[in-house]
Amino acid sequence: MTGLAVAPGFVDAHAHSDLVPLMAEPQPFKLLQGVTTEINGNCGFSYAPDASALEELTGENVPDWTFAGYLEAVAAAGPTNHVATLVGHSTLRAAVAGFTETLREGDLDRMRDLAAAAFDAGACGLSSGLIYPPGSYAGIDELVALAEVAHGYGVPYTTHMRDEGAGLAAALDEAVEIARRARVRLQVSHCKVAGRRNHGQAGMLLGKLRAARAAGVDARGDQYPYLAGATMLAALLPPSALAGGRVREVLAQPGERARLRAVAGSGGTGAGLWQDSTPEGVLITAHAEPSFVGRTLADVTADPAARALVAVAEADPWEVACALIAADPAATMVVSMMAEDDMTEIMADPLVGVGSDNGAPVGLEHPRTWGCFPRFLGTYVRERAVVSWEEAVRKMTSATADQFALRGRGWLGPGAWADICVFDPDAVGHSGTYTAPSARPSGIVHVLLEGHVVVESGEFTGERRGRVLRP
Repeated sequence: MTGLAVAPGFVDAHAHSDLVPLMAEPQPFKLLQGVTTEINGNCGFSYAPDASALEELTGENVPDWTFAGYLEAVAAAGPTNHVATLVGHSTLRAAVAGFTETLREGDLDRMRDLAAAAFDAGACGLSSGLIYPPGSYAGIDELVALAEVAHGYGVPYTTHMRDEGAGLAAALDEAVEIARRARVRLQVSHCKVAGRRNHGQAGMLLGKLRAARAAGVDARGDQYPYLAGATMLAALLPPSALAGGRVREVLAQPGERARLRAVAGSGGTGAGLWQDSTPEGVLITAHAEPSFVGRTLADVTADPAARALVAVAEADPWEVACALIAADPAATMVVSMMAEDDMTEIMADPLVGVGSDNGAPVGLEHPRTWGCFPRFLGTYVRERAVVSWEEAVRKMTSATADQFALRGRGWLGPGAWADICVFDPDAVGHSGTYTAPSARPSGIVHVLLEGHVVVESGEFTGERRGRVLRP
């Protein structure tokens, strides 16, 4: 073939493939996109140290790993691509205090000790997810205290901010202040403007990143090229609904559901995603009741037989959402919240790289799991020319490798690791949709991991050549 482009292997700034290397069969879904390295442990949730307290929210029953033990398990299993992992603030908090809102004397010191042990073991940074409890209970001083530990190891602080909609400006200010006080690099996760009432604020978001840099904070971000996100269905609710890890008990009380409805309807930080979405824009992607999967909240609400499965008589989207969450607190959704103009304005900025925010490559996951990087190249570089090919490659490679101190990754030259992606600019793309997400990407021709061919002529060779990367 002629006319192919040779680039460094792509580096996914924001992944949730933490347990994927432990699956029985190799999972080449990232290699088939040209991705050679993933950053896991995002949004405050890592699977060590001791993630057992988060089981109701994550739906995963995992061993009581130390962070070193988790990395050893991943290395022993043999990842299909390289992986680096952040330690999650919510995981640290849950390991020490469960879902208790107020820390006891000594709890923060214990969290700092666990964070230091994670960094000693090879964690590549600290992540937070401030819309999800127990992370949402933290004040700025707690986050600064943990980020100061990250500073001592020269690794960044990444954050799913406290609000990406009506409270976006204040959430950005908080993130920058944490990074400034702790003297760490800042990575703003999945940069977006969520909710129809908030659209048009991309310039404000980018302006705050630039102002932070002018003030001495190394602030950057990542983004996926889609107008819908994906998360737990419970994120529709105010975080207080999940207080104490007793969401089923809370939602069983009519008075609590009414109180939460009022909070959700008020909008703003702490209100959840209810006001930033619509019942038609909420697609259920995983649930303990299989018949709900692939249906919107509006569809389930309008169907008396579906409502009967969760014992809701009235066609009330709020009551149906609460019942669905109570039936399965780990249920997930794809939720439409963004505007194209905001997304492309953010995409064009040199401070924002690419991160898929993927889930595991099974079921009705968001199509970003299988196609984020080819979609970015095909739709937004070739077809819409939002950025040049050269800038697109930088966003997918060195911009992220440098942020996470992945030495020898993200560039090609003497002394670099031979992680390489060869793609066809005329053919690269992804046809996956929210209801049929797992289509094979096109145009990714060859991929090499440290000089070993792992994708040849578009096909996975079957070798597990990935490694656990440490700063």
